[in-house]
Amino acid sequence: MADKTDLYDTIAGTGKALAHGKRLEMLELLAQGERSVQELARTVGLKLTTASAHLQVLNEAGLVATRRQGTSVMYRLAGEDVAGLLSVLCRVADTHRADVAAVRRTYLDNEGIRLVGREELMQAATEGRALVLDVRPAEEYAAGHVPGAVSVPLEELADRLAEIPADTEVVAYCRGRYCVLSYDAVRLLQASGRDAALLEDGILEWRRDGLLVTAA
Repeated sequence: MADKTDLYDTIAGTGKALAHGKRLEMLELLAQGERSVQELARTVGLKLTTASAHLQVLNEAGLVATRRQGTSVMYRLAGEDVAGLLSVLCRVADTHRADVAAVRRTYLDNEGIRLVGREELMQAATEGRALVLDVRPAEEYAAGHVPGAVSVPLEELADRLAEIPADTEVVAYCRGRYCVLSYDAVRLLQASGRDAALLEDGILEWRRDGLLVTAA
């Protein structure tokens, strides 16, 4: 007969599945939308066999779900609560572990960058005082984005600056709070003389809180 220890040991299997940085990266990517194993492997910089093994662990833990599309296997989050779990894990680690915060500050240097909360963003956007800029790849924007956001992938931003109004503050966002794309976008915009800020949240946190996400 099972007891409480058995129950917690079983639950701990989910925690074990999260105990690898590449798996966390994959979950963040899947929070943007469904992807094939080939896309995931390429984006996180893994060999196909290694990526498949990590995805199998996540699947066995009930964190991702799959479907077949032709000869490809498509992966998605098992539910919106998985995005919440990842977001909370990151926040707790960042809050209570000095080494995590130190690495984050080194990786994501926000010196000289103004951070904007979601309420301030939506009010400014509604009043026409801010342009919300999604700098993720176009396919991620199409899968789901902040309502009213304009898509300009980071790799295209330098060549498309003329499309962005010079007299309006630009607030950039990307996959999540630890996504470097939006930081790079803000610095590029600032270097071009634009008034640019960074949204504190990304799509990961947006989904976590059940906020409206618009698909193209």
